[in-house]
Amino acid sequence: MTFGSPYLLVLLLIVPAVAVAAFWLERRRARYAVAFTNLDVLAAVVQRRRRVIALLPVLLFLLALAAATAALARPRAVISTPSDRATVVLLVDVSGSMRADDVKPTRLDAAANAMSAFVDRLPSQVRAGLISFSSGPNVLVPPTTDRALMHEGIELLTPEGGTAIGDGLGVAVQTVKAAVGDAPRNKDGKIPGAIVLLSDGAQTRGALTPLQGAAMAKNAGIRVFTVALGTNHGTLGPSAFGFGGGGGLFPGGRFPVRPDPVTLAAIARVTGGTTFRAQSAAKVEHVYRQLGASIARRHKEREITSWFAGAAALLLLGSLGAARITGGRLP
Repeated sequence: MTFGSPYLLVLLLIVPAVAVAAFWLERRRARYAVAFTNLDVLAAVVQRRRRVIALLPVLLFLLALAAATAALARPRAVISTPSDRATVVLLVDVSGSMRADDVKPTRLDAAANAMSAFVDRLPSQVRAGLISFSSGPNVLVPPTTDRALMHEGIELLTPEGGTAIGDGLGVAVQTVKAAVGDAPRNKDGKIPGAIVLLSDGAQTRGALTPLQGAAMAKNAGIRVFTVALGTNHGTLGPSAFGFGGGGGLFPGGRFPVRPDPVTLAAIARVTGGTTFRAQSAAKVEHVYRQLGASIARRHKEREITSWFAGAAALLLLGSLGAARITGGRLP
């Protein structure tokens, strides 16, 4: 929080001064009561308890005074709101390796559950789209505010083929640009659009390299957030890739299917996004929940003097009401 007139905060010194004055007056009243009454011990205890309750109006008054004084300094706060024409495209790898079950129940199932949670956390006015890629990209759901349509698209995801990360990024960039239109860029040169790329392996197909796709996103002013899904111990049998038999070059006839976090981190770095590593279903869901609550939002500084003034008015009314109920006195 910042203040438009911070020098006025010195007026807050009035609050402790008033508190000291109120305490002094209360002490005088207490001494007067002891000098001129003849109460027994029980009555004295009751009187002390009432005196404590009677302090409530004073405390509320002091808080009202502090809020009113802070309002004079014109407080300002950074408010987070959804960006105008904000668009987020989920770009998900559906290559054959997404059948691996090192992330339970499978990598793709874990990713689908996490994406559903992500969609539910997006502000209602933010448009979301879904693009899958294996040997090539496929636009399943163009950017829309229809969350039911997004959930239907997520349910259609099926693992198949290779991994064309670069081509997937190229199509995702064009999709975001078309949805955002001529929306202005912010001070960092970014448009109100983002791509969330999830992949579990290195590129094996496609015309564009991953970094060529990242360069397209950078030039368009689109941040790419990347999620490397899977562990280094994930494996699949040959049948998952359409081969028969077993044995071969790999122990037990199984192929290792390791993620490529280095490439995904490079994509995020080039575009100004953030990269994540997810080696469990809980982690990938946490990542998407975190992104769903923060992505496609803009931060704007706003004066909140009215908030403090309103709080001061409510506290003052509360102080007056408490004084009437408890019989306490204001300073």
